[in-house]
Formats: sequence, structure tokens, C-alpha cells
Amino acid sequence: MSSLAADLRWLKALAGPEFRRADTLRDERGAEGDQKLERWLRDVAGWLPVRSESAASVAALSAAIAAQPLRDAEDEAVVRQLLDAMAALRAAPHDGAALARALGAVGEAARRRLGLWPHPVQFAGARLLITGQLAEMRTGEGKTLVAALAATVMAASGARVHVVSTNDYLAQRDCEEMAPLFAFFGLAGGFVKGGMEPDERRTAYRHAVCYVSGKELVFDYLKDRLAGHGLLPGRVAGLRGFVRGESAEPLIPALHFAIVDEADSVLIDEARTPMIISQESEGIHEPALLAWAIAAARELREGQHFTLKLATREVELKPGALDACPPLPDGVRPVWRARPWREQLLRQALTALHFYERDQHYILAPGEKPEEGLKVQIVDESTGRVMADRSWEQGLHQLIEAKEGVKLTAGRDTLARMTFQRFFRRYYLLAGLTGTAAEAARELWATYRLRVRRLPTNKPIQRRELPPAVLPDAAAKWQAVADEAMAAAARGQAVLVGTRSVEASEAVAAVFTARGVEATVLNARQDAEEAAIVSRAGASGRITIATNMAGRGTDIKPDAQALAAGGLHVVLTEFHESPRVDRQLFGRSGRQGQPGTVRALVAADDPLFKTLPPALRAALARGQGLALAVRLAQRDAERRAWQMRKQTLRQDRELHRIIGIAGSTT
Repeated sequence: MSSLAADLRWLKALAGPEFRRADTLRDERGAEGDQKLERWLRDVAGWLPVRSESAASVAALSAAIAAQPLRDAEDEAVVRQLLDAMAALRAAPHDGAALARALGAVGEAARRRLGLWPHPVQFAGARLLITGQLAEMRTGEGKTLVAALAATVMAASGARVHVVSTNDYLAQRDCEEMAPLFAFFGLAGGFVKGGMEPDERRTAYRHAVCYVSGKELVFDYLKDRLAGHGLLPGRVAGLRGFVRGESAEPLIPALHFAIVDEADSVLIDEARTPMIISQESEGIHEPALLAWAIAAARELREGQHFTLKLATREVELKPGALDACPPLPDGVRPVWRARPWREQLLRQALTALHFYERDQHYILAPGEKPEEGLKVQIVDESTGRVMADRSWEQGLHQLIEAKEGVKLTAGRDTLARMTFQRFFRRYYLLAGLTGTAAEAARELWATYRLRVRRLPTNKPIQRRELPPAVLPDAAAKWQAVADEAMAAAARGQAVLVGTRSVEASEAVAAVFTARGVEATVLNARQDAEEAAIVSRAGASGRITIATNMAGRGTDIKPDAQALAAGGLHVVLTEFHESPRVDRQLFGRSGRQGQPGTVRALVAADDPLFKTLPPALRAALARGQGLALAVRLAQRDAERRAWQMRKQTLRQDRELHRIIGIAGSTT
């Protein structure tokens, strides 16, 4: 839209009075003050309960939009209404009537170019995003269109907009679907995905709206840091580039406005570990040393030589543990003669053996070349997806490779690192969408200054939650799950069986196979086929077994026969450490007022319950106390996970303060 100017007055006003621009060539927010008292006072607001958008507020916005005479207007008139509304918002940033006019124009463009007229809850969700909040919208409410509405309005002010997805597939799909809406107003949409060349990425980021996964976005930011962008004040960097004849243009020109889709997954679950750019190095862990460590660890006995802290995944060595190990192999570096170094390596080896399990935390997959053989690929515990090209630090990855007997990869030296927590706070304005955020509202505010607001559903929920059941052990559970799924399929319902790991999905699939029943498996081994599998999962009588990914970001659409029989039936086979993930799975059923049913069938020996008191575990084995056990176990697990994420952020700050990697101090 040639008549649009990059006037950021409205965006800066929405960013709040504490906004401060960073003094870098890249346009981004400056660091938040580090005064502990000031930070504590701000954090107190996170204790407030999550508010819900009232039905009256949603209806009032819808009525204001419906009253606009745009249905029969020319395209130019619709464009002019958006321009006029933006001018009004620059003058009065909190003018609700002007924002309603802007949303009305964009909604009319969506009707003309996409064939979609946003329903009232979608308009209300877009309004929340534009004001820098996290909209909790139930699964199936049409969040893709909501993000596009808000992105169009904000891009019309001249701000650069990033819509952050959970993976490359969704980034490309959503961009291509919404591109006609942006083009109506003369705005361009682009996407970034793995494998793109730097010039392609630079071009995509310079579009008005860019769709990109969180991982690609942070890695590109770190690449800019390695190239020197953002490490010097803007005027100094520009002068140096001019004198040296170098390009002063980073890959990412600005961090103005971000809409994070599936925000709890990106901002909470993926924030457990920092993003790291590294390079291959010789390292200090020789193959013979790694083989020694794994062999020695296998001979040690729990209780006699070491103890395991299940809650924190820590290993504590007992006196004499190292003395029980065989001598070091010949030829290793002298540093390993020192007792503390060998103890640390032994703890890592025990961690690899006892806390990281194949088909749960990682899988063995063929390499890109035949000569590579099998390689260890990390599985995201929250989504069940493979995290390609990711590796564990401090020799842990190579120890797991030694444990599995596969070819060892080279050691790696860290070049740059940054946590999601520190990165996303650099945006002028941050917003998000997800179906499950209320449980993490306090953390989202304390970490990102992101307020959660619940939205009602567009249509009443018809999904029925059937009574849960707890079985004595996993074997009994899988038989009960098969009975449950087969009964629902026989009624004509589509069935989704949710599991927490690759191993579990294959265990229940084996039960169906033994019974001669066809079931489709979707886990980290088939994640490339995710969209195709999910598109068929709504067929009447079809049984789909999925890890926690459960087609997140895609819609399981029951066919007419399945709807007549009761819709999609979801079976939860293991409670997750966070109730958010359980709600995500249940949310696959009963979308947009459709019928649906859900049931939890779990086992008393599920890993979540291992940290509970013995008396409560015994009650579970008798089929009693499930609700209390789940509440206590999830509360403790979430508390530990948040402490670990806070520790990750503290370590990131401290490392950056010491060595100056990856940007200015936050």
C-alpha cells in the first residue's frame, strides 16, 4: 500500500509508558530495568486472576462492525476506511470506535478474498492481540484468521509483523492461505522455513507480515549477532559499515509486533532450553573415554553407588562410586585424571542411562546418507515432534550415542546462545494465541509481561467428558484403551488415542494389531506425514494413535457419519506434567459446537505418579484417589518446570554478562 507510512506512534503508545527503544540498527525494544524491587512490583500483577472477555463486550464490538456500510462498497472504499481508521488511532491510540472501523474493513476484505466472514469471537480475539494480550481461545475457534486480522491492522500502521508458528509447515501454510487478505490492502506476506538461503530470509523478513517458526526466528537473530549486528550502538555500527564498505543490513530489520500462535507451546514449553548456534570441534570427550563412562555407569548400582533425584533429573554420587569404576583407557587427556572431572562425566553417563529413554526422549532415525547409519534425534517432550539438528550439551548427546552404540557425532563449541524468554521481550509489542494459557498466566506475565484474557466460545460446547478410570498397570491400561477405542469406532465415531511418548504409541498400536484392528500411528517417526494423517483422522470408525503433537495447529474434522454417531472420541492414556497439554488433547474434540466425547484411561504406574507418597500410589493401584493424585503430581511438576525455566533465564543472563554473547544484557 504505497500510501502507508511507517509511523510507529500507535505501536509505541500500545507498548506502554515503560517502552524504551534499543540503540541498535535493528529496531527493537531496549532492556527492562534490572532493579529487583521494580521487577517484583511488576510481577505482583501476575497474581491477579485471569479475566474473561464478557459476552456483552464481544457483542458490542460485533454490533459496531456490523453497522458499518461496507458490504456493497467498492474495494477502494474499504481500503480508505482502514487508512482513515489508522490515522485516527495514531491521534488517539485507545479509540475503540476507530479500532472497530479498522477491524470492520479487514473483516470485509477477508469475506471478499478468503470467503470467510469472521465471527464475533474472532473479532474480539483480534482486538486483544492488537492491544498486546494473549487471547485464550478454545481449539477450533479459527485462530489462524484471528492472527491474520490483527497482523493486517498492525501492518497497516507501517509496523513489521511476525506471526510465530510452532513449525515450518504451519508457517508456510498459514502465510499462503492469508496472503490474499494482505494483498487486498497492498501488503505483502512472506514466510521463513528451514533450508532458506540468507537472501531469501532477508527478503521474507522485509515483508509487512512474515510467518516464521520460533526456532528459525531466534536462530536468525543469533546469526545477526554473530555478524556483529546489534553489538554496537546504531550510529557506531552504521559508521563502521560505511567506512568498511560492509552491508549494515541484518537479516531481521525490526522486532515491532509479534503474534505467537500456540503461545504456551512456544513461550513456555520450548523455553526450557536456550537456542544455541555452535560449530563442530574436536572436543575433549574422546570416543574411548565416552565408552569407558557408559560401561562404568552400567556397573554402578543405585542406592549403593548413586541416588537419582527423579523430580529434578539429577544424579548424586555416593563416596566410593568413582573407586568402583575401572581404570581410564590409555591415551585420554590428562584433565580426566582429575577426580572432579571424572565425577562430572560419570554423573552425565548415569543421566544418559537413567533419565533419557529411547522412543520417549529421543529416537534412532536413519541419517541423510546411508553411510551415516542410525543417529540420535531429540524428541520434544511437549509436542512429540522431532527437533531436527538439535543436540544436548556437555557431552550428553555423545554419551547417549555411546549408550545406543551408534556413530558418535563431533563435539561442538558454542558460538552464540539466547533463551526464548530474553528474545521475545525485545519486541515493541508481544501478543499471543492459544487454547490453553490460564494455568501459566502468572509465568507469562512475570517472564514476558503478557496478560492472559479468556474468550468465550462462538458456539456452546457440546463435548461430554466421560468418567476417568485408573488401571493397575500399563498392560491393563492398553487393553482397556483398545476396548474403549474399538467400542467408539463400532458406534461410528472417529477416535483419537493420545499418548505421551513414541514408545507408548507403539505399545498400544501393538495391542490393536494383535486384535486384528487397523489403527494409524502418528508420532515422531511419522511427523513429516502429520498433515495427511490428521486430514483422515475424522473418518467414521477410524482409529488414530498420536503422541502429544495430536495434530496441533491442524483441524481434525469428523465426517457426517462420525458426527451423527457422537463426533470425535478422544482417549487420554497418560496425564502430562502440565494440565495445559491434557486440555489441548481434549480440545481436539467438540470444536465449534460439534458433538464429541473424551475419556482418561491411565495406569497407577504411569511416570507422573512416581513422585507421589506411597500411600497415594497404593490407593491408585486400587483404583482410588485419581483426581487428587493428578492434581498433586501436576502441581509439583509444573512448579519444578517453572523453576528450571527461571534458572535457564538466570544462567543466560549471567553468561551474557560475563562473556557478552548474544546481545545486550536483560
